[in-house]
Amino acid sequence: MTEDRDRSAREIGRRARRIKQARDNPGPSPLRGIGTFGMIGWSIAVPTVGGALLGMWLDRVAPQDFSWTLALILAGVVLGAVIAWRWIDREGGGK
Repeated sequence: MTEDRDRSAREIGRRARRIKQARDNPGPSPLRGIGTFGMIGWSIAVPTVGGALLGMWLDRVAPQDFSWTLALILAGVVLGAVIAWRWIDREGGGK
């Protein structure tokens, strides 16, 4: 009788470990990939559009020999790339 209990306890422990491992280390998911793609897109798009809008305003109120709009679009793309890079690295893409 105790042998049956020991076997049952080992089986329950084994199943619990498998469930915990599956929860702690989920496999690749297409939905997670789509979410990551969206987050990266927004990370780049928002600073770029923000730079464009700020640049257009500065071109009107503080004109220079160069285009504020182009300069700040470029700065927005660079900032967005840095944000996306850090986000991917933090989420485990740099493993």
